[in-house]
Amino acid sequence: MTVRTHVVIIGGGPAGLTAGIYTSRLGLDTILIEKATLGGQVAISPFIENYPGFVSIPGPELTKRFIEHAETMGVQIKVPETVIDLELKGEVKKVYTDKNTYEADAVIITTGASRRKLNVPGEKEFAGKGVSYCAVCDGAFFKGKTVAVVGGGNTAVSEALHLTQLVRKLYIVHRRDDLRAEVALKQRLLDSPNVVPLWNTIVEAIKGDTVVRKLVLRDLKKDEVFEIDVDGVFVAIGYAPNSQLAAKAGVLVDEKGYIIVNRKQETNIKGVYAAGDVTGGVMQIGVAVGEAIVAAMSAFEHVTGGWYAKKKALKAVKIDFEKLKTKEKAIEEKEKKSLFKFKL
Repeated sequence: MTVRTHVVIIGGGPAGLTAGIYTSRLGLDTILIEKATLGGQVAISPFIENYPGFVSIPGPELTKRFIEHAETMGVQIKVPETVIDLELKGEVKKVYTDKNTYEADAVIITTGASRRKLNVPGEKEFAGKGVSYCAVCDGAFFKGKTVAVVGGGNTAVSEALHLTQLVRKLYIVHRRDDLRAEVALKQRLLDSPNVVPLWNTIVEAIKGDTVVRKLVLRDLKKDEVFEIDVDGVFVAIGYAPNSQLAAKAGVLVDEKGYIIVNRKQETNIKGVYAAGDVTGGVMQIGVAVGEAIVAAMSAFEHVTGGWYAKKKALKAVKIDFEKLKTKEKAIEEKEKKSLFKFKL
């Protein structure tokens, strides 16, 4: 089936949902396509402490707020639906998915980035059998056990902090002699009594039988190999941009694969924009949201010709505020009972 719309947004993380909120509010018919889970990395983050307005909020709860806002504004969310091909160079952009073909005047790419792999022996074999990339998803399976978190940035430290509440012992394995995370997070982790940091150390291999049993490590300073006993390994060593389809369709990317944009979030193709982690730079929710707002405003100008040109007939968003208040109260009550509350 072919569906015609003003804007198609590819990706349902904070950038995609924000772009949808803005384009819909501006009167553009907006379709958002997400292949997996709405919220992206935020949806699987134990807690968020650096998003303005929330001292600390669980990632799943912040995601719910984004989704509620987007739906209230009228964004048509298609999930799960996978984009399989793009035709972006014509005046009408075509987005092909496993279910439909979408034709749009503008496309906003917010496909984010995926967790990098260690690419060591045993990682692939023990995926789901002790090797994990999500502490919120899998942490409960390791209650009272010994695990290792590999990485040293905010994501690694946030996941490690979540795990300290569950496991008996936690190794933090990092190739440098200090963590790159924010000071507040870093200090809280290193002050945890069940945390053992292994500095200047890399993973050489993951060993086990039916599940993970050991980590083979290398001390970079001593150039010595040693092993530690673990029940699980959580990998958090950075991200790789999900830009392959965009690049195939002619969107310019840099040497690392991040989409190149200007200050208006425009790509090299007219009518195509990108925002969030897929553009690289500082990977924070606030940055993704800001870039998405710019991309949405740029798309609006492209589609309509600007505030006064009105090339397209636009529909005003009608908000049922009474219904919205009822929803907000329900969310509030649910938050009070949330299983994701993180105790500082």
